[in-house]
Amino acid sequence: MKSTTYKLIEFFIVFILIPISFTLDYSIWLKLAICVLGFIYVVFVLLKVENNKFKIATYLNWKLFWKQTIVKLTVIAILTTLFVYFTDKESLFQVVQNKPLKWLIILFVYSVFSVYPQELIFRTFYFQRFQTFFKNKNLFIFINAIVFSLAHLFFRNTLVLIMTFLGGILFALTYSKLKSTLLVSIEHAIYGCWLFTVGMGEMLGFPS
Repeated sequence: MKSTTYKLIEFFIVFILIPISFTLDYSIWLKLAICVLGFIYVVFVLLKVENNKFKIATYLNWKLFWKQTIVKLTVIAILTTLFVYFTDKESLFQVVQNKPLKWLIILFVYSVFSVYPQELIFRTFYFQRFQTFFKNKNLFIFINAIVFSLAHLFFRNTLVLIMTFLGGILFALTYSKLKSTLLVSIEHAIYGCWLFTVGMGEMLGFPS
């Protein structure tokens, strides 16, 4: 499972074949089954092949993380608020104002059951399995952003692909610097929750 050939096949199946297949019209239950089995495979490889312990590291640089995340969130908040205001003003903060309990529940479910699995696959798994294939760090991060965006191809929305590509770059840079699935998951959750809060959640699959 550590040979170059095996990893290349693994990369193709996990990051290209499966995401593209989700754009095809077949049973949602089969798609969910593929997601579950794929995630189980990723966890198995991380535990048994890459020898991860899934423990919270003691060396985490929380100060640097929050400093950088708050700056990035401020920029994202300003840009997205203006975007929603000028393109769909009625959706601006609609859910949090009208359905606060539903808003809280969705934020929790999204952060735990969507964000963390995504980061295990697209950052932890990707970095640990394929980093040795790339001598150029920038290219490695660029490819990570591409496959992360590709995973959202089933939305059939150009803006979503652009946003997830940019998000992929941010998350890959964070993981590259801090080497922490926990921290990059928190960052991912913060930005995703903000997009839902500001009124852009529907295009990203959040319940309206």
